[in-house]
Amino acid sequence: MTTHRIRVGIDVGGTFTDAVAVDATTLSLLGQVKVPTSHHHEDGVAHGIVEALDRLLQQVGRDPADVAFLAHGTTQATNALLEGDVATVGLIGIGTGPGAVLTRRLAALGRLELAPGKRLPLAYAHVADPDDTSAVRAAVEQVTAAGAEVLVATEPFAVDRPEGEQSVLEAARSAGLPMTAAHEITSLYGLHKRTRTAVVNAAILPRMLATADLVDASITKAGITAPLMVMRCDGGVMALDEMRRRPLLTVLSGPAAGVAGALMQERISEGVFLETGGTSTDISVVRRGKVAVRHATMLGKSSYLNALDVRTVGVGGGSMVRVDLPRGDQGHEGQVRDGQVRVTAVGPRSAHIAGLPYACFADPAELRDATLATVRPMPDDPADYAVLDAAGGRYALTMTCAANALGRVPEGDFARCDQEVAKAAIAPLAAALGVDVPTAAARILDAGAEQVKSVVDRIVRDYRLDADTAVLVGGGGGAATVTPHLAVLTGMEGRIARHNEVISPIGVALALVREQIERIIPGATQEQILAVRAEAEQAVVAQGAAADGVEVEVTVDPQTSTVRAIATGATELRTQDRSHSADDAERLAAAAASLKTAPDRVRVLAGTPAHTVYGTEVRRRLRAPRHPVRVVDADGVVRLHASDAQVAATTVGAAPELLSNLVREATSYGDGGVRAPALRLLLGSRIADLSGVLEPQPLLALARSEMRDRAADEPVVAVVEVRS
Repeated sequence: MTTHRIRVGIDVGGTFTDAVAVDATTLSLLGQVKVPTSHHHEDGVAHGIVEALDRLLQQVGRDPADVAFLAHGTTQATNALLEGDVATVGLIGIGTGPGAVLTRRLAALGRLELAPGKRLPLAYAHVADPDDTSAVRAAVEQVTAAGAEVLVATEPFAVDRPEGEQSVLEAARSAGLPMTAAHEITSLYGLHKRTRTAVVNAAILPRMLATADLVDASITKAGITAPLMVMRCDGGVMALDEMRRRPLLTVLSGPAAGVAGALMQERISEGVFLETGGTSTDISVVRRGKVAVRHATMLGKSSYLNALDVRTVGVGGGSMVRVDLPRGDQGHEGQVRDGQVRVTAVGPRSAHIAGLPYACFADPAELRDATLATVRPMPDDPADYAVLDAAGGRYALTMTCAANALGRVPEGDFARCDQEVAKAAIAPLAAALGVDVPTAAARILDAGAEQVKSVVDRIVRDYRLDADTAVLVGGGGGAATVTPHLAVLTGMEGRIARHNEVISPIGVALALVREQIERIIPGATQEQILAVRAEAEQAVVAQGAAADGVEVEVTVDPQTSTVRAIATGATELRTQDRSHSADDAERLAAAAASLKTAPDRVRVLAGTPAHTVYGTEVRRRLRAPRHPVRVVDADGVVRLHASDAQVAATTVGAAPELLSNLVREATSYGDGGVRAPALRLLLGSRIADLSGVLEPQPLLALARSEMRDRAADEPVVAVVEVRS
């Protein structure tokens, strides 16, 4: 029997470090371990990472040489900013005349608040001429005397003319401090926002460099030869050297790991991912097979950090039930007297914050003689959080108790408990409500899920998710307490991810190398757009991605003149085990279910070895019929859906002429300008998404670039959607 190599993902949390081993070929979970995060060890979190790795390899019976891929995600950068544990930044502004006025104003970045009472430590110095070496060194001495541990150089228009920032860094090199130029962190215009992003990056740079060195040395000592990668906040991973340059990309990477796991393991095409822990639920979106990313807000200000668009709700598996009190009891802790009460909310306080055990995990004898009471979890909280005072002590009533009482937590789930114990835990509240236990449990879940539903409804509207195919997928240890009930409330399909309690480290293990290049190019030409694409592709290859498997998505925003290229690729060419692939009937059934029609009304329109294209016709009164399309992969998963599209099959050799005709016929013209159709190409195992380009000629140029170096007789399928 062939032993496949493994991919290892390690998620460093605030309390625990989780590690998983995934088969590199089948992508199945082989093993998982949990160790305490080693914040206070002399080697910091690196010690916990190596300990988790050692235990994991022992559990799955593998050697360090069997590790094909190793990546870790960490909350260290996020925590450093939240706690104000950052380095003093020496900011050197460059410019004369009006430029000097603009850069001198950047000294105000020192007023940014990191945490209550803690501001960003910043020392500012100015140089008029970046080529004046003595002036630059005097500026460096000025900021280092003020305590600077890292340097940033910034100048207006350095995106287009970076020589000034580069000269300052060269002259400052003798100081021996970590340093960066603002244009190296982002190439977008906007001096203040660009510099603010670079300064925040620099503030965490020394600490992250130290951690990177320790982790790197520890992994090497352990005998791992696979490249060490780090989770990014946009759902991908980057090489350790790239993290050393831009540690800011690890901020907010925690939620990104979970949705990356859902995207790769659950093969979501369109839907909402809900990662539920003990206290909160992180909500993110997958649209057309991609995670939604936007510029993040940091320290209360917008930035140029591209991070997962995640919305957090203070509802989790440990969220405590809140009730209204009989008149005269408001504001007082104590036993709830006989009389009608009602469930008003759950959270935001959790049993963990209150320091109480979950009632549903108690022994039956411990819940004997239980009575309902209310408490303040924290001194300033209202006294309306419900607890049980019983023979075994005081217990919290939580979302997990309610979900178990209703049988919503599946066998083997992390949050599963004895259903009869959960019912006994809910019984005192049910009596106070004057209802039976199932009704009381449902009211608890209603109160929690309604808070989540309002955010899910908004995110569905924001991203215009396709209601026919969008699904709710729950991850995290508390997934069963929110997602199943939310599916009932919304009418959407809902499911709990496999191995939901370790979905984040699975996401780290399965994540692809990712890089995003953004340039502001007014009136961008075909050559300039292709150059940005090539830069993104080369960046992921330089970080270890296999060149033959890199995919690049290009978007051109005519309103902001922004050209954006997002490249992704695996560090090895993945040849998955197809022994369990779906057959023709299963793929047809998946397409029909997604199209909301009977299988006999679905036709096969085209196909490649990796994908099959299905379609149907929807007739509409007094309007032209609509032709929705679904693309299904070999596993039977819908990978692309279009509400009304034209499909054409051809070969690489014949494609340029065919695509030229299709694009010309489907291009619309109006007051808003020219709008080329949304074009996607099925090539080999890939779906090349070119829908982000609105101009016909650059669109066709990108299509040609996707087909270069491919055999002329290779099949290619075009899916074309006319834009309204």
